[in-house]
Amino acid sequence: MTTGQIWTIGLFALFSGVTLAVTVRAGRGGGGAADFYAGGRGYGRTQNGLALTGDYLSAASFLGIAGTIALNGYDGLLYSVGFLAAWLLVLPLSQLVRNTGRFTMADIPGFRMRRARVRLACAVSTVTVSVCYLLAQMVGAGALVTLMLGFDQGESLLGMDAAAARTAAIVTVGVLMIAYVMYGGMRAATWLQIVKALLLLAGTALMAAAVLAVFGFDVSGLLGAAAEASGKGRAFLEPGLRFGQDVPGDPVRTIVNKLDLLSLGLGLVLGTAALPHILVRFYTVPDSRTARGSVNRAIALVGGFYLMTLVLGFGAAALVGPERIAAQDPSGNTAVPQLARELGTILAGPVGGSIMLAFVCAVALVTILAVIASLTLASSSSLAHDFFGHVLMRGRPKESQEVGVARFSAALIGALAILLAVFAQDLNVAFLVGLAFATAAAANLPVIVLSMFWSRFNGRGVEAGVYGGLLSSLLLVTLSPVMSGKVGASGENLSLLPAWIDIQVFPLENPGLVSIPIGFACAVVGALSSPERNSVRYRELQVRSLTGTGAH
Repeated sequence: MTTGQIWTIGLFALFSGVTLAVTVRAGRGGGGAADFYAGGRGYGRTQNGLALTGDYLSAASFLGIAGTIALNGYDGLLYSVGFLAAWLLVLPLSQLVRNTGRFTMADIPGFRMRRARVRLACAVSTVTVSVCYLLAQMVGAGALVTLMLGFDQGESLLGMDAAAARTAAIVTVGVLMIAYVMYGGMRAATWLQIVKALLLLAGTALMAAAVLAVFGFDVSGLLGAAAEASGKGRAFLEPGLRFGQDVPGDPVRTIVNKLDLLSLGLGLVLGTAALPHILVRFYTVPDSRTARGSVNRAIALVGGFYLMTLVLGFGAAALVGPERIAAQDPSGNTAVPQLARELGTILAGPVGGSIMLAFVCAVALVTILAVIASLTLASSSSLAHDFFGHVLMRGRPKESQEVGVARFSAALIGALAILLAVFAQDLNVAFLVGLAFATAAAANLPVIVLSMFWSRFNGRGVEAGVYGGLLSSLLLVTLSPVMSGKVGASGENLSLLPAWIDIQVFPLENPGLVSIPIGFACAVVGALSSPERNSVRYRELQVRSLTGTGAH
């Protein structure tokens, strides 16, 4: 076992031990529904702001955005801008969501449309979005382990090869996730996110400061070095290297590229406000004012984080170089670990490089672990509260029964996620993150917005909006270049399916530009096609959303 492997395993074991201790302590706080689903509603602005930050900053943010910037320069900024701009929509919704719901997204339309099928539709959407996001995170955990333990360089550990190590990592992360959720519920998930957010922000700040120190805190010098190392010159600091590319002699392809960029931005901005594990976070605070304050703190923390990822991305381009980054991972997800090793070596020699790499990889694994725990909690809560409590038990379950089903659902979803991730570990599932955002925007957002702001909205509208947005997103992705028909410059297959399968019909890789309008249209048409009215409950919901009266 190498020094790097010992440091990495030791640090991850330390972080995991701390989070498990936090879970055990949090699990003693109570066993009722409000404790399991909402952590007792006792968190303040700063605590919930940190937890929101932890929920939102996944490994895709930490590793993926910096890697995209390192390989594509200016175009990588679009992810940072999109992820941050999304919170401008979350801020005004936070207070309303906190006042109108109790435990899950389905509580918002469920207050007005007291029909089992409404709850069922929302539960289907919640589980679908959460599992898409969950699967991508778990596969990412397996890939990260092969990197941080040196399997990509031919090293082995305890007789395991790279494939066995990936599988072991997925199973380990999955088992820890199940333990967090089953034992601690929302209390454990909240404190896990707080610990993860502090570690992630501290690690990112440390690396950003080190990068700037290497360049004498001269940002212009950093950008110039990154542009020179990229081999693309000033084009590296200008738009068009990856997104919205102009294709000479092919105006149709040029238009499609620009529409795809618009579709990506639309999904990121609108999807954030409808992600299930973000929505349930607003129920953990005592009142709507605290919810709004926690979002303000999250915006500040997320904004600071994305500013630091810019430094990491350009620092990786300058110090590591796009060629070395792409050689290890064409998507750039290893840029931050490679930068960590380079910075540690510059500051303290080879041992320093091993320690810095181990710290960053351990933080990334804890990041993945925290996010999948929140996703599992959101989906298991929906199954227990919406499907079991309101569909099977017709809104009259015992609280102990509902919490028990939630714990069982967490184990079931965790086991399913482990199984799927093990089979999908050799596939490129990065598209699932974008699909989760687009599906949330197309299926969940119309229901949330129209339930709170349109008096004519009804149960049929909810069902039509959820299923229309959900099915259109899945269908468009299936028929897109993500699944088949995408060929690289050298003729290699860049799609998920084998090269001999080509079912591509839809030209955009991101479905949001089409699926989001379809979701809203289905919701409106569905509502207008039904004679159902609930104007009295709509007025009650308006009062409740603004004042919080009767929120619990």
